[in-house]
Amino acid sequence: MSAIDFTDLTTIAFLADALTAAGVDGLEISRPDGNLRIVVSKEAGAQISLTGNAQPGLAVTPATTVKAPMAGHFYPLHTSGSDEVERLPRTVTGEDVIGFIRIDSVLLPILAGRSGLLTKLLVEPDALTGFGDPLFEIEPIS
Repeated sequence: MSAIDFTDLTTIAFLADALTAAGVDGLEISRPDGNLRIVVSKEAGAQISLTGNAQPGLAVTPATTVKAPMAGHFYPLHTSGSDEVERLPRTVTGEDVIGFIRIDSVLLPILAGRSGLLTKLLVEPDALTGFGDPLFEIEPIS
């Protein structure tokens, strides 16, 4: 098995997302050249710390991507009673509905999944999305 690259934010973000999805509270990996610690909480999301040979500034929690739970047409949340998509960036909690996937006449709500700042819409409204397609980006609030 190969060693985890502590400087690769993509790998660390993947680990944090996998731990969150699996309901695991955290993970700590220690090696002679550095340590990686990921602590997952429902209120704050994944908190990541790196020590050792990690580059300065990498201890910041990376943005999380909210992915489509199934294939269908994507619709972001609209302001109440209008056709205007809610403004970004905005603060969300893990239980907030941030959009919908439409399959025929059924709307499946998309939850933020973690608290943070909803910063990017990655898909155009009414686009056909597949399972796992990235929809939104959520950054941690410091």
